Amino acid sequence: MEKEKQGLKIGLEIHQQLDTGKLFCRCPSFLRKDVPEVILKRQLHPVAGESGEIDIAVKHEMEKEKEFIYEGYYDNSCLVDYDESPPREINPKTLKIVLHISFLLNAKVLPITQIMRKTVIDGSNTSGFQRTILIARGGWLETSRGKIGIETVCLEEDSARIINAKEGIFRLDRLGIPLIEIATLPDIKTPAQAREVALHIGEILRTCRVKRGLGTIRQDVNLSIRGGARVELKGFQDIRNIERAIEIEVKRQSDLIRKGKSVPEVRKVLPSGESEFLRPMPGSARMYPETDLPLLRISRDMINEAKKSLPKLKKDIKRELEREGLNQEMISLLLKQDKIEEFKELLKIIKKPHLIGKILLILPKEIASHEKISLSKVDKILNKDVLSNVLENVKKGKISESGVKHILERIVKGESHEKVFKVKKENIHVIEEKILKMLKEKPGLSANAYMGLIMEEFKGKISGRDVMEIIRKYVR
Repeated sequence: MEKEKQGLKIGLEIHQQLDTGKLFCRCPSFLRKDVPEVILKRQLHPVAGESGEIDIAVKHEMEKEKEFIYEGYYDNSCLVDYDESPPREINPKTLKIVLHISFLLNAKVLPITQIMRKTVIDGSNTSGFQRTILIARGGWLETSRGKIGIETVCLEEDSARIINAKEGIFRLDRLGIPLIEIATLPDIKTPAQAREVALHIGEILRTCRVKRGLGTIRQDVNLSIRGGARVELKGFQDIRNIERAIEIEVKRQSDLIRKGKSVPEVRKVLPSGESEFLRPMPGSARMYPETDLPLLRISRDMINEAKKSLPKLKKDIKRELEREGLNQEMISLLLKQDKIEEFKELLKIIKKPHLIGKILLILPKEIASHEKISLSKVDKILNKDVLSNVLENVKKGKISESGVKHILERIVKGESHEKVFKVKKENIHVIEEKILKMLKEKPGLSANAYMGLIMEEFKGKISGRDVMEIIRKYVR
């Protein structure tokens, strides 16, 4: 309430790397840590924008007169990254992902759009500009305090990676990685709501094909209070820091307004939540059209195809899994471990959601602990093809559900699939005698309980179907 009385207005900019090759060339998008194979030196110069003026933020960088060093590799950077060759047409896989995200944000896609150049001479791009494309606008998302407008959804190339800021050393492996920029309207009224919006957008992004991990997503906050200038806070790596940084900036702005010193500027957020001056607030003067590429046309067919393959949000996936009968703990684990698609594929083989959840989430951990090997190694051995084979044999009655763990253990130990899935032809009378003996020793159990005990005794080497037929003769 206090923040609303101060007239606090907040807008977010979310930048997320997409998990494809680079945007305007066909280089793969991965980072390297070893000694670079290419070294370039450049001094960047300002260019007037479409208005004919040089942007104020560009002038600020120009006055530093810095020379920049760029490090590259032959396998993930090329002449486009060096600014020695014109860009290739936009990566089509990237465009499809951006369309997915635009639709999930309820934004309207532009059928024709102009690729633009945004002048940046701080060393972050060898060309002295960043290519950016407006893809959609006019979207919205719901929060606990009402709708928040989505002003624009843009696609742009990520900047070069800073290796040594003081010496102006950058690495070209990150340059050109596709980056989606989502900008909200200044509809956010409180620090808590800003965090909620950031988390909501993050959830939407993670349903699509985006990169994961530190540095793949960045948040900027634009804010102002009544009587003050707009300030942009850049560099949030940890979303938990947003609320604290906004609180600190509101207090700083209040002090500046009382002194009559509030000015628009861009500030870098520090780990403490405080910020420091980075550069003046840029304007529209830094933008001008890309001359090496034609207009981008997004056809009706492309839009329809993207809508057909639209991924589902987490809340919708949860509802689907609840209908399958899974409990909340198992649903959370499937989502956290990113195994939803694998779960759905295995469910097509056999309609046993609990069994599938168990072999994806629980049994690998138990086997890793028992065999004293890493979980990642177990997961690698028990890949989707192996699990599909196991479930096919469960479906055919060659393996019982209770015998699955023993089968998986044998596979992890290195036994051949041919040996593991070969059903031992035990004498049917021997099996029946074992069952009758167990019925006398442990009366009152269910048919499934007896089934599990028998399969364990025979180490999964007998037909589950044969065992169950015998049990049903004696147990109701």
